[in-house]
Amino acid sequence: MHDNGTVTTARVDKFQYHDHYDVDGLLSEDHLLARAAVRDWVKKEVTPIIEDYSERAECPTHLFKGLGEIGAYGPSLPTEYGGGGMDEIAYGIIMQELERGDSGIRSMASVQGSLVMYPIYRFGSEEQKRKYLPKLGTGEYIGCFGLTEPDHGSNPSGMLTHYKEDGDHIILNGSKMWITNSPVADLAVVWAKDPEGKIRGVIVEKDTPGFSAPAIHGKLSLRASITGELVFEDCRVPKANILPEVAGLKGPLSCLSKARYGIAWGAIGAALDCYDSALRYSKERIQFDKPIAGFQLTQKKLAEMITEITKAQLLAWRLGALANEGKASPAQISMAKRNNVHMALVCAREARQIHGGMGITNEYPIMRHMMNLETVLTYEGTHDIHLLITGMEVTGINAFK
Repeated sequence: MHDNGTVTTARVDKFQYHDHYDVDGLLSEDHLLARAAVRDWVKKEVTPIIEDYSERAECPTHLFKGLGEIGAYGPSLPTEYGGGGMDEIAYGIIMQELERGDSGIRSMASVQGSLVMYPIYRFGSEEQKRKYLPKLGTGEYIGCFGLTEPDHGSNPSGMLTHYKEDGDHIILNGSKMWITNSPVADLAVVWAKDPEGKIRGVIVEKDTPGFSAPAIHGKLSLRASITGELVFEDCRVPKANILPEVAGLKGPLSCLSKARYGIAWGAIGAALDCYDSALRYSKERIQFDKPIAGFQLTQKKLAEMITEITKAQLLAWRLGALANEGKASPAQISMAKRNNVHMALVCAREARQIHGGMGITNEYPIMRHMMNLETVLTYEGTHDIHLLITGMEVTGINAFK
């Protein structure tokens, strides 16, 4: 600082960049390059159009190919299978920058990479990997993930979707609900019970007779993300489409851990966008002859926001380091997902107050982020379910039964 108490230009830029604890010093050059590339793409392709698409509750499906071009699908999967060949921190950073644009855009990429490409890569046959992953990686194919059912959300083991065998095929029946990308997806990774009651993964292509994916309308959250159902009525699927390397809940739950990890990073992006908007607005908005940034209660809000963002950044970075070593447990991922999404939602609400009446308009991104985060708080495991996962981890007692 200068002697008169003003902050130097360099320091102001540092604050605008929101790196209060020099987290960049923990990142590699590859991480920074990936972040810069995705950030530039979001500013060019997402920011100018997202409020309009959200207002109209329409998905900008033309962005699917662009997400593939910037390597947003399966960044940490091997390049030979359509992934980016990067590490888990790079994956997290990419999700963060996408969610600075919009949670729905991050969801489009997160589902494709973590819930479709990842299970095919980890549990699929070599033929399945070669057939689907490269096209999913480029965005030529769009995928979705079918686990949640109308009557079975937090208790996936109670699913009713099932199949019976019929020669070289299976006959699949059931339905799934709240499925991101489903109305526009070329294929779905569906979890269903086999004739013995074991949960198995099945790849179902969109043109399969008996398969439909009606859209869900009337959403007030994630309005720029397309959501629907999956309905299977005597759907005849080749047995060759069953993922051969997994049976039981381990399959879908490992996919959810991968997605939850990305959400833990992504939510930071939404919080950063809200904080950035609030900080800028507070310096421009004049009341009582001075910027509202000069009032103690406004500074309290901003100081608490950047404190919580910084804590979330460090939590995500440490989780990423553990993930790179193969040591990130599902319980650790749950803690980060729960903490960081809640943090982002609180930041959005505080930012809305700083913006005053303007905060409820789409001239600023606050209400869109706030509405989106209400969904992020409960998908891929609700806020309370993640709390109980942590509770079971620290007590050793299962509160789900």
